Amino acid sequence: MNASHFPFVPGTTPITVVGGEGSYLFTSDGRRILDACGGAIVSNIGHGRPEIGEAAAAALNQGAYVVPLWATEARLRLVDRLTSSWLPKSLNRCLFTSGGSEAVDVAIRVARQHHVATGQTQRWKVLGREVSYHGATLSTLSVGNHDRRRASLEPLLMELPKISPSDADSVAKTIEAEDPATIAAIIVEPVSGASGGALVPPDDYLGRLRSLCDEHGILLIADEVMTGFGRTGRRFGVDHSETIPDLLVAGKGLGGGYVPAGGVFAGDKVVEPLSVAGATVMYYTFSGSDIVCAVSDRVLQIMQDEDLVNRAATMGSRLNQLLHDALADHPNVADVRGRGLLQGVELVSPTSTGGELTTKVVAEALSRDCAIYPAGSAPIPDALLFGPPFVCTDKELEQMVDICAQSIDAAVASLTP
Repeated sequence: MNASHFPFVPGTTPITVVGGEGSYLFTSDGRRILDACGGAIVSNIGHGRPEIGEAAAAALNQGAYVVPLWATEARLRLVDRLTSSWLPKSLNRCLFTSGGSEAVDVAIRVARQHHVATGQTQRWKVLGREVSYHGATLSTLSVGNHDRRRASLEPLLMELPKISPSDADSVAKTIEAEDPATIAAIIVEPVSGASGGALVPPDDYLGRLRSLCDEHGILLIADEVMTGFGRTGRRFGVDHSETIPDLLVAGKGLGGGYVPAGGVFAGDKVVEPLSVAGATVMYYTFSGSDIVCAVSDRVLQIMQDEDLVNRAATMGSRLNQLLHDALADHPNVADVRGRGLLQGVELVSPTSTGGELTTKVVAEALSRDCAIYPAGSAPIPDALLFGPPFVCTDKELEQMVDICAQSIDAAVASLTP
């Protein structure tokens, strides 16, 4: 097969993956690539699980397309599992999407619709953080602040206020400056992923945001697309601070990388005003298809049966310690941080070009058969992200950390005069 026309933008040569098992991906030229980042921090139960194929086949054999407004057995099973075993108890309403960007887009719309339905039509601003990424649509790029992913699109983006990623007192001042009565929602990642390289806020930060939102009638949206479904060693990232958002957005780990899955989860407080006002939330055509719901339900069942959330906590502590031991004193490493199996390494580049060191480290690691996720956005221009499958072993963690250290040294040497 000719892969030369596969890249949408010419000039790159894609790796062709033909299979995978556990923490490894297999390529057409015989390589075994250690997936230290779970693709895009997606894979949780590991690659090549035969029971997933069985669940997908059974769903496909039951019929074809069903409009998202109608229920199916697969949709009902997934809602039951989510509301009984995964979501905070007050979040009992589920709307499915085909991924994280779509889910955040829906959450933004729901927040605005909620305020319109309650007669607060002046509330329209959605405040994101100065270090954040919430998706690739125009609305999600507007609430996020990933400079490289916003580049060249600025004329199409809405300029929305940004809040501090760590200082709740500063957030309070921003809310007052913007006029609280005009703010519909604040959106926050419990751990900043692609933009911040697993940047963890202070322990009281999310709780303070919750209090500020309650004080001013603002909805709190938790973007758990990357952190949700066990990635941080808890069911959701907000569980570390016992904070319950008004809207919780998820993706990635919901489908485990086997299907394009996402979801928006809310409580009756948010959605009942829409019902009273006769409003509806417009769906995406292929949201919550039977194959997506059946596979997602099976992924979550495997997570429960194999106690993989607790395993993510245990293996995450091990990975953090290995990274600290190998890199904490490295002159080109500013910080090692994270929660669970979402760990980041902030880099110090020998050049002034933001992102150049990250790009070279990722390329060096891939040449050594290890995939590490590139992260970083101003004011954190260079960072690496680790998010391996929860089934990873001690030996695999040691291997990915060794390769990372080698790759940083090689990349720095190539950039140093």
